Amino acid sequence: MICKKKCHAFFDDRENLFWFLQTAGWVGYCLVHYLGSLLHEMRDIFWVVIVLSAGAGWFLTLPLRYVFRRVWNANPWRIVLTILASSYFVGLIWAVVKNFWYWEIYKYGYRPDVWIHYFSNATWSFYNVLCWSGLYFGIKYYQLLQHERQKALQANTMAHQAQLKMLRYQLNPHFLFNTLNAISTLVLIEENKTANNMVTRLSDFLRYSLDSDPIKKVELSQEIKALKLYLDIEKVRFEDRLKVQWDIEDECCAALVPSLLLQPLIENSIKYAISKMVNGGTIDIKARRFGADLLLEISDNGPGADVKDGKLVREGGVGIPNIRDRLQSLYDQNHAFEIANNLPTGIKVNIRIPFEVA
Repeated sequence: MICKKKCHAFFDDRENLFWFLQTAGWVGYCLVHYLGSLLHEMRDIFWVVIVLSAGAGWFLTLPLRYVFRRVWNANPWRIVLTILASSYFVGLIWAVVKNFWYWEIYKYGYRPDVWIHYFSNATWSFYNVLCWSGLYFGIKYYQLLQHERQKALQANTMAHQAQLKMLRYQLNPHFLFNTLNAISTLVLIEENKTANNMVTRLSDFLRYSLDSDPIKKVELSQEIKALKLYLDIEKVRFEDRLKVQWDIEDECCAALVPSLLLQPLIENSIKYAISKMVNGGTIDIKARRFGADLLLEISDNGPGADVKDGKLVREGGVGIPNIRDRLQSLYDQNHAFEIANNLPTGIKVNIRIPFEVA
């Protein structure tokens, strides 16, 4: 794993990548021409000519890198003309060098009578250098494309995280408004002790809300702890009228869930069920594992509501749409969120998300 990371770090550096590809390409040139010499039954000394020619090609193509950098941002026609002209110029010089090594080593110091013979096979040398130039620009454009793609992915990730933070923080003022309204009512009727207890519990709950990262998921056990803080606040108001039953499987306590996912659902049960009943009511909170999924259920025994296609007809507040958006953003299509009437009375909310552990 360490070697793999070092390898990735090495090739992520463009300078290292260039020198690696430059050397590997000319080594490949040597191997191809050496195998070709075997087919044509060249003498063994020909491999020296091949190595010296490849070394010359290695050195002569280096200046092209800096020439191409200068025209990188120029108009396309100037780039094309620069590639053709510089490749032809380097190809001519390389042809002369290759012919010199060939005559000097393989032909035992042979010298042609006409100087034009020094430029023999220059067209083939030009094609080789032109291929080098094409590969250079191809790799550079590929790196640029990958870089832009990475920037787009980073921007998309940042936008995704910003959306999650917005949705998550949207719950805080919504919940805070309802709780402060209840505290204000308690103060008006001079229930100062009860109001003070409610403020203390509110402080603990908001501390948890602000400390938890809105992007990261939390263990269900931590979510339950936060729910109990919230329910302690509501029990100050409702006292014995609010009953809560927990049915949490042990293995589900370590499962990861979005922070404060269930609080708006319990808040709705209190608002539309418990507060509407003279003798109060009961909220059931269940969690169990089913294969690769975590199943969560919140239900109450209140008067119920109109439900159509798994949605509340009166669904126009902040809490439930917020939950739908967060689940969609986090799990895409790999989740379920349904609301149904709870028999014999009340509302039942079922959530299915992937079973994940830290």
